[in-house]
Order: sequence, then C-alpha cells, then structure tokens
Amino acid sequence: METTEDIKYSHLADAWAQLQAHAAKGLPLEPDAYRLAFADPEFLLRRETRGLRIQLEMLKPDLDQTQAGVENTIVVFGSARFPSPETAEAALAAARASGDAGAMTKAERGVRNSRHYELARQFARLVATDSLRFPPGERLYICTGGGPGIMEAATRGAHDVGAPSVALNIALPHEQSANPYVSPHLSFKFHYFAMRKMHFMMRAKALVAFPGGFGTLDELFEVITLVQTKKAKPVPIILFGSDYWKQLINMDVLIEEGAISPEDLALFQYVDDPQAAWDIIRDFYALPAPAG
Repeated sequence: METTEDIKYSHLADAWAQLQAHAAKGLPLEPDAYRLAFADPEFLLRRETRGLRIQLEMLKPDLDQTQAGVENTIVVFGSARFPSPETAEAALAAARASGDAGAMTKAERGVRNSRHYELARQFARLVATDSLRFPPGERLYICTGGGPGIMEAATRGAHDVGAPSVALNIALPHEQSANPYVSPHLSFKFHYFAMRKMHFMMRAKALVAFPGGFGTLDELFEVITLVQTKKAKPVPIILFGSDYWKQLINMDVLIEEGAISPEDLALFQYVDDPQAAWDIIRDFYALPAPAG
C-alpha cells in the first residue's frame, strides 16, 4: 500500500516524466493551464517569475555545495584568453609554418601570456595539496568561473592532485562551456551574473586575481568594494602579477584625487610567486604549515 510520501513523490515524478516524454517525441510545448506549475517551463520563463528563477539560482549551488561538504573556497579570477603553455607553443609552431606575420604576433603574445596560466596552475596545486591534509569540514577548495584560460589553469591545478574544485559558469551569447578539469558534481551554470557573483563571495576565504580583462576587473573591484564598505568580511585579496596590475591601474591617482583613502591600499596585495600568494592566505588564517 502506498504511503502519503509515496503518493506525493509519485505525482512529482509523473509530472516530469510527462514533460520529458513530450519533448522526446519532438512535440511543440503548447500552453497548458492544467500542467503543474513547477513542471511548466513556459510558465517558469515568464517575466513575472524572474524572482523564482533568481531564488532557484541561489538555492541549487548552495544546497549542492553544502551536501558535498564545500564550506570554504579560494576564488581565482583571470583572463579566459590566456592559453596553456602547450597550446601556446603549438600555435606558435603553426604560425611560423604559415609565415603569417599577424598570426606570428598573436602566437608570440600567447606564449608570453601562457606563463600566467602555468603560475595559476601552480598556485591551485599548492592550495589543493595542503588542503587535502585538513579535516573535511576545514578544507579550502579552488573556485573559478569554470571556463578556459586562467579558470582552466586553476581547476587543472586542483585536478592534478585529485582535489575537487567548484566551477561557477555563466550562460553567454557565445557559449562558454566548462573546461575539462572541472568536478562535474560541483560545476554550476548561471543565467544571472548577480547570483553568480554572490556565490563567489558566499564561501570565499580569499580572492586571487590573475591578469585579465573586463570580467576580471568587474569581479575584482566588486570584491574590493564589498570589503571596503564592510558589506563583506575582510579576506586576503591578492593581485597576482604586479607588473600587469601596476601598469593597468595607477592606484596612487585615486589617492591623489581623494577618491579613496590611503589605508584602502591595504585591502589588497601584489604578488608574483605562487608560494607567496598561498603563504599570505595561510598566515591570514594561521593555517598549519605542511609537514616536512
């Protein structure tokens, strides 16, 4: 005899099974007032139900990370356009063979920028290696946007030592797919940038920003602003690649013009070495040094 719980879950399953069978037959989805609301994509995608979609994007990654025991993350930002050293070298060889001057210039830049990829991979490997020694509830997990470039490098560094990592991807007009090193059970896709940014900060114990473009700058300055205005608790904010960041942004101008206070420069630090970046985070939280 079915219990009340059996009946409830049976009806929920039936709603999804009916919807999937409809799609499997290639039938167009027509409006249906009698369809259960939560199993009605046409209804869920209406303008008026945006609040529900935002709430779902809040809940799904949060619940899944909690279930997986992920409570603390080290967030790594950086360009999606910087290739791995092996990819960069292959592109350079192809450009040389072609004799195309424009391709040569682009490939040489790729080789130059690939060092950022390698350094991000080394940093993430350090974090993951040390964190695997901690009790499960105290481990620090690498968290990235889940895409290519620096995101792939950091995810790959964790993957190198068998550590899972969190990927918070975003649906874009030009589709950005998850890189091959992400942990499938911790790879999430977002529609709303705002919810994605919130999830970056919810578990972040540090932010490490490698060289990047508009997206990296947006994410970096949002975190700095949240900490500056005390909307978020202080965390280590590390700008990896001092030459890049100091050339890109003259922070002294902000002080000279009175746009920020001199003490605001203490909100972040410049670093050029993976071990130095990890040491800053370890010292901030008084984490134990690795044995040996």
